[in-house]
Amino acid sequence: MQMRFLASEVGSGLRRNVSMAVSVVLVTMVAMFLLGLGLLAQRQADTMKGYWYDRIQVSIYLCNANALAPNCEGKAVTDAQRTALQDQLEALPEVKQVFYESEQQAFDRFKEQFRNSPIAGNVQVGDIPESLRVQLKDPSKFAVVTTQFQNAPGVATVQDQEKVLSKFFTIITAITVLAVLLAALMASCAALLMATTIRQAAFIRRREIGIMRLVGASNWTIRMPFIAEMGIVSVLGAGLAVGLLVVLTKYVFTEGASQIALSQAFIGVSDVWLLAPWMIGGVLLIAVGTSLVTLRRYLRV
Repeated sequence: MQMRFLASEVGSGLRRNVSMAVSVVLVTMVAMFLLGLGLLAQRQADTMKGYWYDRIQVSIYLCNANALAPNCEGKAVTDAQRTALQDQLEALPEVKQVFYESEQQAFDRFKEQFRNSPIAGNVQVGDIPESLRVQLKDPSKFAVVTTQFQNAPGVATVQDQEKVLSKFFTIITAITVLAVLLAALMASCAALLMATTIRQAAFIRRREIGIMRLVGASNWTIRMPFIAEMGIVSVLGAGLAVGLLVVLTKYVFTEGASQIALSQAFIGVSDVWLLAPWMIGGVLLIAVGTSLVTLRRYLRV
């Protein structure tokens, strides 16, 4: 088959069926955009996990005179208890480092973190107890510290940040699954629309197909223009989706969120380029597969 003939047939087919071709492009674009959002959300979750899991700490809050915890019995932690707790923590092989934070330091940190919040004025020195902040070598081993020190003398409560972060990452995972499911639904719609477009194109060109049959054209000679048309419009739709994802990532994350939250880890445009070949390749496979199945059923050649 000559490339000039194929290009002529593809161009003619797209011009004749331009409205359906545009519809396929738009539906494919939406499907791949949703899929890209889901995959990028998962990459963002993985990036944040890597960032935060290196910073996860177990906070051991010590008793003070105002503590209501049953373990405190209305008594503040003694110097001997505090020293014993710190020595025990530093002796654990799972512990990387132990930081002591006094009531004044806890108050100053709270005032800095919530400086723009109205609740900042309602907290006084002593409302936040002194604590031992434990950084682990392996953040997943937080249970070792929690179980050993939960009811230790002088300990009010033990709080690990992993529980809070795990809920956050669970929400991100749920959003990712929802986006991928929506993308799968839209991809199914795109495949059905491709099949309808091929059927309509084959009906419009039924006289030309009949002539090609009479002159002995092969099956692939007749089918290739239809397959090429679907390949072009599907790749175009996927390309537009990648462009939208690049714009979204660049202005929302790279030049938006990352400039506001300087200490956070965010995905970038490079992550979109890593996903782009898989998205384009996947939609091309859908287009070719749909074309072959539809032509086999509705184009009797």
